[in-house]
Amino acid sequence: MPHLEIASFNLFSAQTAAATGASRIELCRSPSVGGLTPLLSTFLSLKPSPTTITTTRIPIYVMIRPHATSFTYNSTELLEMESSIRDFSEAGADGFVFGVLTAAPSPALAPPINVQIDVEANKRLVRAAGGKPCTFHRAFDCIPRAAMRAQLEVLVGCGFAAVLSSGGARTAVEGQGKEVLRGLVEAAGERIDVIVGGGVRVGNVGELMRGTGARWFHSSAIVDGGEAASGEEVRGLRGVIDS
Repeated sequence: MPHLEIASFNLFSAQTAAATGASRIELCRSPSVGGLTPLLSTFLSLKPSPTTITTTRIPIYVMIRPHATSFTYNSTELLEMESSIRDFSEAGADGFVFGVLTAAPSPALAPPINVQIDVEANKRLVRAAGGKPCTFHRAFDCIPRAAMRAQLEVLVGCGFAAVLSSGGARTAVEGQGKEVLRGLVEAAGERIDVIVGGGVRVGNVGELMRGTGARWFHSSAIVDGGEAASGEEVRGLRGVIDS
């Protein structure tokens, strides 16, 4: 059965998503830059401790992203990311979402940079998660499409449980996004989940299900230009996915 992950940028959005049909929450903040590491206090409001009855009964994956400048991090920033993973893990996080690349993508008019997965940095962060599942986020879409299948194998080798992607397009429904995603899903098999993300809404999730064959779909469910998920949108997504 397909599953629905909702990116939640604040407490209200996470509570709405949990109450209206999300299978899992990706907790972060700062939607204008695609998400950053959330405040620990926000997480604790959802999941007070790993030993008590939780406010939110579905899994919560925490984004670990200290800045929006690029998907490359220096040694100090990697230590900060490891520390954040440990703090959220001790607080009861179910999994983590992050991604480190070897270089920043080039501006549109510059010669292309061969952007790849930073193997050692990602392995460090996966180890810090202590066996909790990790998702490589949409930094994956910075990788040239021709290299995506090979880099998917790298993610498997790093120990990732999933990768979030639009197939290299601005949204999953544009350009060749669906076709690229279908190829990734086929190449992944049962080894790693390919989560379809990027503009996923009630009006296109059925098309994306048919076009990609994926089992996981990711949406912010924000429909009014705000920062919180729409309960109606989450219910609608859930209804299409379940139908």
